[in-house]
Amino acid sequence: MKWQKMIGKEYRVREMVKSGLKVVVVIPCYKVEAHISEVVESLPDFVSKAILVNDASPDATCNVIDDLAKNHDFVEPIHVKENLGVGGATLIGFQRAIQLGAHIIVKMDGDNQMEPRYLIPMIDPLIRGEADFAKGNRLTSVGHLQQMPWIRLVGNALLSLLARAATGYWNVLDPTNGYVAIRSDVFELLPEKYIDNRYFFEMSMLLALGIAGAVVRDVPMPSKYAGEASSLSVRVALMEFPLKILKGFLRRFWYRKILYSLTIEALLFILGLILFAAGSAFGLYNFLYFGFVARAYASPGTVMFAALPMLAGIQLLLNGLMLDIQSVPTRPLSQRITSVFLKKERKE
Repeated sequence: MKWQKMIGKEYRVREMVKSGLKVVVVIPCYKVEAHISEVVESLPDFVSKAILVNDASPDATCNVIDDLAKNHDFVEPIHVKENLGVGGATLIGFQRAIQLGAHIIVKMDGDNQMEPRYLIPMIDPLIRGEADFAKGNRLTSVGHLQQMPWIRLVGNALLSLLARAATGYWNVLDPTNGYVAIRSDVFELLPEKYIDNRYFFEMSMLLALGIAGAVVRDVPMPSKYAGEASSLSVRVALMEFPLKILKGFLRRFWYRKILYSLTIEALLFILGLILFAAGSAFGLYNFLYFGFVARAYASPGTVMFAALPMLAGIQLLLNGLMLDIQSVPTRPLSQRITSVFLKKERKE
């Protein structure tokens, strides 16, 4: 049954490509001279264009990309003079893909860790209008998890928890997975100024999608490592990501919960924080006063007067959290792509 569904998805993708669907793959390239040729050679024939963005790589990546462009008509090289980071290079590729009239843009890495056979399950829900954005998820089975280095596994688990709270996508895991696909019309709706140019790119995309209210779909896939060292260091993840995630959460909270439409979860969060902060401040003041000044025990009434606001605040925060979990976007911003859709676009 599983292979029959896969065949059905591939047939649907290929039929749409015959009708005019343009699938463009963007590959940011930095120190990938040993792998990029294999990545390009393995791309399926329904890919309209492969945009290879050389992010000022110091090795021979530039020459390899140019050779690939000479030998393959669907390859388009872009060379940038200064290193922009994976996010900056990807955004340049996305912008070029839109200029080429892409309907679906896929971002893959050039290190051969992302298998092209998963393009179809990522593209299919975007064609069917079931999602606006699809991404890989390596945290779906024990077999997949065993292939990941333990440091990446632990880091992904912690980042996934923080990312779900910040983005509002409580149904999404593996937020740092760089294998993503997006509808071009949805990408144009995103606030590009909030998309990070460096290693926070994937997470910032989810935060921007959360602000837009797009539907995100996880696509299960295994890890693929061949001894390559991750360019994302643990120090960077621990020192920089938490603050950026907090900023992203506050931004989403402001836009989605207050500015666009004042929601009940926003009121619960705000009131809960006020009560918890007031109770904590009152409790801390009395702890310091009775412990170091009066040197006496606080009365039960004083203790309860500090504890009750804190408990009420925690309860309100939990209720707000439950409502936020239930408000994950389920209605895609984009419509189903059909032959009629493509013909209408060509007429316009």
